[in-house]
Amino acid sequence: MRRLGLIGGMSWESSAEYYRLINEGIRECLGGLHSADLLMLSVDFEPVERLQHAGKWNELGEELAAAARDLERGGARGILLATNTMHKVADAIEEAVGIPLLHIADATGERLVADGIGRVGLLGTAFTMEEPFYRQRLEERFGLEVLVPEASDRERVHRVIYDELCLGITRQESKEAYLRIVEELAERGARAVILGCTEIGLLIRDGEGAVPFYDTTRIHAQKGVEFLLGDGV
Repeated sequence: MRRLGLIGGMSWESSAEYYRLINEGIRECLGGLHSADLLMLSVDFEPVERLQHAGKWNELGEELAAAARDLERGGARGILLATNTMHKVADAIEEAVGIPLLHIADATGERLVADGIGRVGLLGTAFTMEEPFYRQRLEERFGLEVLVPEASDRERVHRVIYDELCLGITRQESKEAYLRIVEELAERGARAVILGCTEIGLLIRDGEGAVPFYDTTRIHAQKGVEFLLGDGV
């Protein structure tokens, strides 16, 4: 088994899900008492969130590049960044180490293409929904048409993530709002919706919406399992 380095803490609520899902995946594949060879560096999310909203992405890139170097020195043979939004600084991480970064958008794009999905909705932080680093990668690498909610709904989705889900809070009214937004994306032609923030799967699950959900936490964790077992990059 290869060792996989996880950069977590953004938020720890979803990082805990990654840890569980990856270990369950290894146990399912190998049986017995097998568990994953993981090395996790979990950052303090409070200063990260402040830098995000201040637009100080270069500083964030430097911080996560340093985390990746620490994991590489610890024997990790690949890096998994357990957050969608912080893939905005993926280039800084990749440039800092000599081991691969398992990009969350690539794992998701591959799954959508394999399932024959061409037009897809995207929910996530405002950074993920509105900036090109994520949507453009899906469009250019995988030929997807990516739809996002209207401005007021993007604000609602973003606020729920930071003010509720990252704090471990799930509210029925927020769930209902998310499912309404999903339905509107479906009415605009989305055949599926990407849960493009690793906390969203804590609030809504596949089968509850008007179209299938592609939970990036689960998809990315499965990519981690494949890497640990020697498949993929």
